[in-house]
Amino acid sequence: MQIYEYPDKAAWPALLQRPVMDTTALESSVGAILQHIRQDGDAAVRKYALQFDKVQLDGLQVTEAEFAHATAALDPALKQAILQAKQNIETFHRAQQEAGKIIETMPGVQCWRRSVAIERVGLYIPGGSAPLFSTILMLGIPARIAGCREVVLCTPSDAAGQVHPAILFAARQVGIDQVFKIGGVQAIGAMAYGTGTVPKVYKIFGPGNQYVTCAKQLVNKDGVAIDMPAGPSEVAVLADESCVPAFVAADLLSQAEHGPDSQVLLVTTAREVISAVQQEVRVQLERLPRRDIAARALEHSRLVLMPDMQAAMDLLNAYAPEHLIIACKDDITLADSVINAGSVFLGNYSPESAGDYASGTNHTLPTNGHARAYSGVSLDSFVKKITFQRLSREGLQQIGPAIEAMAAAEGLEAHRRAVSLRIINNE
Repeated sequence: MQIYEYPDKAAWPALLQRPVMDTTALESSVGAILQHIRQDGDAAVRKYALQFDKVQLDGLQVTEAEFAHATAALDPALKQAILQAKQNIETFHRAQQEAGKIIETMPGVQCWRRSVAIERVGLYIPGGSAPLFSTILMLGIPARIAGCREVVLCTPSDAAGQVHPAILFAARQVGIDQVFKIGGVQAIGAMAYGTGTVPKVYKIFGPGNQYVTCAKQLVNKDGVAIDMPAGPSEVAVLADESCVPAFVAADLLSQAEHGPDSQVLLVTTAREVISAVQQEVRVQLERLPRRDIAARALEHSRLVLMPDMQAAMDLLNAYAPEHLIIACKDDITLADSVINAGSVFLGNYSPESAGDYASGTNHTLPTNGHARAYSGVSLDSFVKKITFQRLSREGLQQIGPAIEAMAAAEGLEAHRRAVSLRIINNE
């Protein structure tokens, strides 16, 4: 981990740079796979499953028997944990529902807005080095609450053609029955374009590696909506002398173990915090099963000493982290200064893992600085906001002159006449 002390503001862009990779060759290879999926459908999906996942798939869709076997095989304690997380996530996302309200902008002119579910959505759930069944809860629950008519889930199988039982159990708990054993780029292509087996969807959600991310961006250019631009996972921790260094180190490592391209950032105003956290990272790293992955991520991670909390918050807002932990005595006050972040965790007892799994907030969040303009997934991600209006005869007569004047000024005579004809005919 690299240490920076009191960096000049001119050096911040370089200090806050994420790991960068050249995507030119990646886009070419991913684009070719997508085109093959678009042309040959299921046959292409099977070809790439064999090539990349080393599995010969006879049937692409998970059967009812496989769902039943997964439920029976899963550890009861894990089932209970999933159900607890499900309850909390449902509670938080149901509270995001909005009641429609009619606004009368002037007498006789009524406007309102209604949330309408996206009819078909696709969820991608990685299943490689870590089967992310928690993401099914984060995406499937708001999709169901929103009222999406059709939810399609794609996830890779193992070499024996089996999907991890926790993934199937979680899918069944949130009411997803269409689960397909398809991973990687071929999964994104199948949901984007449709195949003989997989339905075409209107919006695709879910995390993935650089290939999946590239595929999502490319199908987005073809008119398929995606949840957000995404990149490697990241966490920033703001800590003062009141922090518990062991907790901070654990939070940094919990993000670093996602992948070698993940990034962690510690910002502090206390020099002693840096040395204490470094020591804890070294100790805890040796105990991790994924220590090699975490160690590689730590190579491009940073520890930054800042002169005061205002400067520290300015630096963090410039970074716009996916996850921001504020382990400070004034955490509530400092939270008011957060402008750019995907999700914020306050105090010494709010690990980022809580949001990843079970507190209730969504863990599908903008990365790579996109938190400057994007929000994390919420109920709103699964709906469209459609506006409505109704004008009475009297309402149009009152607002008509303003419309006519503006249309005439823009040189749009048909727009003006659409109003004036109605007013004339009603006189």
